Amino acid sequence: MSRTSTFTRPPALRNAKDALEQLSRPGPNPVLRGDLGLVGLPGVVYAPQEGLGLPAVAFGHDWLQPPSRYAELLRHLASWGIVAAAPASQRGPLPSAARFSADLRTTLDVCAGVRLGDGRISVDSRRTALAGHGTGAGAALLAAAAHPKVAAVVTLAPAEVRPSAIDAARRITVPTLHIAGGKDTVAPIAGHAEPIAQAAGGPVWLRTIGKASHTEFMTGPHWTDLLLSGSPNGKTRRITRALMTAFLLKHLCDEDRVDDLVDGKVPSTTLVHLTPTP
Repeated sequence: MSRTSTFTRPPALRNAKDALEQLSRPGPNPVLRGDLGLVGLPGVVYAPQEGLGLPAVAFGHDWLQPPSRYAELLRHLASWGIVAAAPASQRGPLPSAARFSADLRTTLDVCAGVRLGDGRISVDSRRTALAGHGTGAGAALLAAAAHPKVAAVVTLAPAEVRPSAIDAARRITVPTLHIAGGKDTVAPIAGHAEPIAQAAGGPVWLRTIGKASHTEFMTGPHWTDLLLSGSPNGKTRRITRALMTAFLLKHLCDEDRVDDLVDGKVPSTTLVHLTPTP
């Protein structure tokens, strides 16, 4: 498959603040929504209306959460030319991280192996990523450690799982971004995001949104809000959308216009950039 794609290049960006403003807004692509159930796996897929050789990301939901709580983020990525799919499996009270990681790998393989949008959309298997929130982030790390073609990983408020996401991180050599909440009491940074980042086998960015809690990355009400601390937050989602879009455009599409947002000072966040110990 040709490496040429029709992903949307961002406009000229003056600095990190300007990049945050631009990439937190939807991109110019009309977005299509599809059902993964058509290929035997429950879940959703969002894609730009057309494009060949596009990048793609498979996203894992948190404990008990429906993929619909991440629709805003998935649709946003698609508007910037990135196919974004989220399986809806393993939503019970005792999910299997190992099985969910297998579903994430299957989702990514389906996106790369099947023409979408009546044949007008295709994915380049060399330009794929895994991502997730909470326990779904832990499953994404397990999946990335076992998937030979993944080019990047992004986690939101990552949580340790069994098998260990920390152990999986040691086997991941591709660029990884962890976005954590400074007020997260469900998956506190010290016991989850930090040891996962420190174990990375490749370059890793750990960015903390200082006042964010665990549930601020999601949208809409859900009965689990009674169990978890915090609630959805528009500012946290806005920052997250921009950071994730920039990171994926950088590492899946070789887009250097977003460097300030990947490596620079972003308001309300703190960045630690780590490289693996030889």
